[in-house]
Amino acid sequence: MSHQRSFFGSAVLAALMVLAAGGAAQGNAAGARTSPTDMVAAAATAGCGKAPTLASGTHTIQSNGKNRSFILSVPTNYDSNRQYRLIFGFHWLGGTMEQVAGGGSDGDVYAHYGLRRLANDSAIFVAPQGLNNGWGNSGGEDVTFVDNMISRIDNALCIDTTQRFALGFSYGGAMSYALACARATVFRAVAAIAAPGAISGCSGGTQPFAYMGIHGVSDNIGAGRGLRDTFVRNNGCTPQNAPEPAAGSRTHISTAYAGCRAGYPVVWAAFDGGHQQGPVDGCAGCESGARSWVKDEVWKFFTGETNPNPDPTTFRLRSESASRCLDVNGASSANGAQMIIWDCHANTNQQFTLSGQTLRVMGKCLDVPANSAAGTRVRIWDCGGGTNQQWNLNSNGTISNVQSGLCLDVNGAGTANGTAVVVWGCHTGANQRWARA
Repeated sequence: MSHQRSFFGSAVLAALMVLAAGGAAQGNAAGARTSPTDMVAAAATAGCGKAPTLASGTHTIQSNGKNRSFILSVPTNYDSNRQYRLIFGFHWLGGTMEQVAGGGSDGDVYAHYGLRRLANDSAIFVAPQGLNNGWGNSGGEDVTFVDNMISRIDNALCIDTTQRFALGFSYGGAMSYALACARATVFRAVAAIAAPGAISGCSGGTQPFAYMGIHGVSDNIGAGRGLRDTFVRNNGCTPQNAPEPAAGSRTHISTAYAGCRAGYPVVWAAFDGGHQQGPVDGCAGCESGARSWVKDEVWKFFTGETNPNPDPTTFRLRSESASRCLDVNGASSANGAQMIIWDCHANTNQQFTLSGQTLRVMGKCLDVPANSAAGTRVRIWDCGGGTNQQWNLNSNGTISNVQSGLCLDVNGAGTANGTAVVVWGCHTGANQRWARA
């Protein structure tokens, strides 16, 4: 993974309701949540019921006398009579709209911070480009840019005005917080991931607003707590020092604050890690949007919906150097069947699931013989629980064997169908980098 709205006034506020009140929910993604969108009455835009005048792709508009760009992602089955959620994803300092819209090295599974796949065509996504690859918001110009994008999109497409959301990592999290302050009646909720403080400003910041903060305990967590506490106060939530995991625990704790005004929840998700957008439970320092719990919890906070396909999901592993997929040769399920690369397809001999630290395919585990040396062929074998069948999916895209420490490698950096896959000393070259596909 690379590092990787017009003003509708009191009518929207009057429509905001919540199913349940009270009790804090602590724990991981399976815990109870209070969503800001429970039982919210939809309100349509001018773009409803007419042919769309915006399509997926890059668009440029004038804002404060400057050319500003954004990437729009519209469902392929877009229906002008259906009111869609609108979700803005803001990049980090030095990041780009292309990295947000494309998912960086994680690819489509992490497009728009992983929410596009979870939306299942229920949302329209926007990835704006910041000036100088940041969100300085000088004189409020980035908030105005958002206003201008919303005006353009509302007139072109059918949007539910009560379900506009924003999220971002680092500087993008600070920009999301700025919108929570300045456009509390335009957006329904934001999620700020590792926001380093109010560096994009906070014009206003006195109204209640549904807010989710996500922060690593080894990051500048005090800054994240401070942003969170703005809305703990504004929303009338019961103050508390929300529990946070210990360093070295390799986990996260999510807390839904109690006592908040109906429709204005606050959730705090602290994790054992540093300045990361895609932390992975059980894996120290790992950074992978594809494997992270963050996207699922943000989606659930925004919508109240649970990911219908939680991990372990089925996926392919595509070699970065060859653009071909890890494949069981001949689709054999026999012990000892060897691994090769082959053109990516949807057959079962390329479909992997992650179970703990085992990679499973064809009813077997990805395996190397015990105490293998560099150059040993990778194979499948009956799952036995040994460390020679356990793999680390590392943040740099490599996959290393727990027992030997050697990395999954396309032999000789070959690119042809049938090239052998071996274990080799880790060097992070493209023939050792794999992406879920």
